[in-house]
Amino acid sequence: MSEGIASIRNPAEYSGADGPARAGARTLFIVLAVALALSACGESTNGDESTKVNGSIEVHAGKQPGAVATVNGSIQIDDNAAITSATTVNGSVHLGNHATATSLNSVNGSITLAAGAHVSGSASSVNGELNLKDGAEISGSLSNVNGKITLTAAHVAGGIKTVSGSMNIAAASHVENGILVEKPSSELLQTVQQVPRIVIGPGATVQGDLRFERTVQLYVSDKATIGTVTGATAIAFSGDAPPN
Repeated sequence: MSEGIASIRNPAEYSGADGPARAGARTLFIVLAVALALSACGESTNGDESTKVNGSIEVHAGKQPGAVATVNGSIQIDDNAAITSATTVNGSVHLGNHATATSLNSVNGSITLAAGAHVSGSASSVNGELNLKDGAEISGSLSNVNGKITLTAAHVAGGIKTVSGSMNIAAASHVENGILVEKPSSELLQTVQQVPRIVIGPGATVQGDLRFERTVQLYVSDKATIGTVTGATAIAFSGDAPPN
């Protein structure tokens, strides 16, 4: 149990009070509450193994929707399955084809929405990649602090926020409520030197402001539609992808 907690760093240290840091802090509080509740039960799990301290969890289709949580382990939601929330500290979260959830949260791990998957709330990771496949949809926000963000013909209604994550918004993806790349704290700036690369690909649409509080490389396809850009200069490109 102590090993799982030791790897967590407070997201509030990474940036200011707004944006991904606030979302990350909420995630941290949630998973710490889960961790404390689970630790009180030792290594036990409940009858259907929806909560664990150490170990991964798989949710099968046809099960009554509920919350699933683990400290040290990944969460796999099978194709066509339904849950309310999935929360882990050290592990990835994978929402299968056409599966549904209310919210997805990880501290140290990636989050993936497979084809046609739907999250009615938000999805966030502190240190992890975010990957939305063809037809995947998030009704709330998508956020992280570190890790690449990739959308492939996906829809995010509540905007995308990051501090140090690069982005590839591709293949007719649709983002509402804009994009925010937040200024890193002095501590994070010392450890993260890479400039985020933001690509808005052919057919993609980003409604709302694209606001950059730090230096980024912003590439926008001549076949993409975007809102007002603040804090960066968009570099137009033609073809499937910008030059490396």
